Amino acid sequence: MDKADSSRHLTNVQGIGFSTLPRQRLEAIRFTLAKAVRWIHCQGMRQFAATVMISALSLSALAAEDGMTEQLAAGYVKMALAGIDREYPNKPGDVWHGLEDVLSPKRTHPVFYGHFDWHSSVHGHWTLLRLLRRYPTAAFSPVVRQVLNGRFTPEGLAAEAAYFRIKGNQSFERMYGWAWALRLGQELRAWNDPDARRWAASFLPLEQEIVRLAKAYLPNLDWPVRCGFHPETAFPLAQMLDWARAAPDPALETLVLARAKCFYGGDRNYPTAYEPSGNDFFSPGLNVADLMRRVLPPAEFKPWLDGYFPGLADGQAGHLLEPVRVSDPTDPQLIHLAGLNLSRAWTMRGIAAALPERDSRRRILLDAATAHATQGLAMVATGHYEGEHWLATFAVYLLTGD
Repeated sequence: MDKADSSRHLTNVQGIGFSTLPRQRLEAIRFTLAKAVRWIHCQGMRQFAATVMISALSLSALAAEDGMTEQLAAGYVKMALAGIDREYPNKPGDVWHGLEDVLSPKRTHPVFYGHFDWHSSVHGHWTLLRLLRRYPTAAFSPVVRQVLNGRFTPEGLAAEAAYFRIKGNQSFERMYGWAWALRLGQELRAWNDPDARRWAASFLPLEQEIVRLAKAYLPNLDWPVRCGFHPETAFPLAQMLDWARAAPDPALETLVLARAKCFYGGDRNYPTAYEPSGNDFFSPGLNVADLMRRVLPPAEFKPWLDGYFPGLADGQAGHLLEPVRVSDPTDPQLIHLAGLNLSRAWTMRGIAAALPERDSRRRILLDAATAHATQGLAMVATGHYEGEHWLATFAVYLLTGD
């Protein structure tokens, strides 16, 4: 359309009255429209389109038997790669003992410095590894292998392990970051792949350091932390138990089982009405049940759940069965609620899987899980780093659950 055609088109649009506008105003409108057209074909629209595509693919994955597709995996890989070398913004959790400790994130943590914080970097690497293992011949495979080869180096991971041996650093990322480090280690151990075996050997010093810290800390933890974010106790105990059984490490398994039974074995009438809190990304109540289905044999888990969620069979569980709304995806705390929808979904599915086939609570939990997953997956890709630096991991954990 040339300039003359454009003018005729603008002046002939019914009901808008362009013919009465001064020529300068018409030129301003044309200029604005031209900018809009250019934006549609530029990076901004490509980012928007990618966000919409990932969200749509995430929702369609709910209908897939295994919950994940290679196309969707490629979108999550892209999100994980976008943060892996992004050093800033960064929220360090380090304790500075003097000016000599005031270092950049990359100098302090030569491997896990991206993705805004240490634990997000760790599970961002797990996301890449998980999807590479699942789709080793995908188009993204060579890039992911190259990236992980550059990150899982003996020198870099030895430095990460050495950090925890410095006095005052033993509580760093306790226990949320520890949990994701062991999940990453378990993924490395599980893959019979030449690169993965080499990476696992490099990762071993850090893995051993985390296990040593856990074995020293758990006997001294007299009370569990019950909240919906990082310090919470049940989620890391579940991850540690999974790792201990896979490694195997009978001593850690025995310790975790004992602490879990001590903390939660006598729980009754969980106060479901008090969830959620405003910035939760976990349900502390569901996390406990997801842990205890690992701890107790089925014959014991069923009566334990009867007492823990006594109204569940009647669909009575406070707000736990209702997905939560995210009012502002640009707020780094409010976006936690998108993660809450995803983690609720995976815990509900895990709990349901531990119940007998004819138990009425299975359908209640699975229906609620689907509703939560639908809302959570729609918020994974929003175009805002506040959520995108970590939510892909929660989506992958949900959609590729064993």
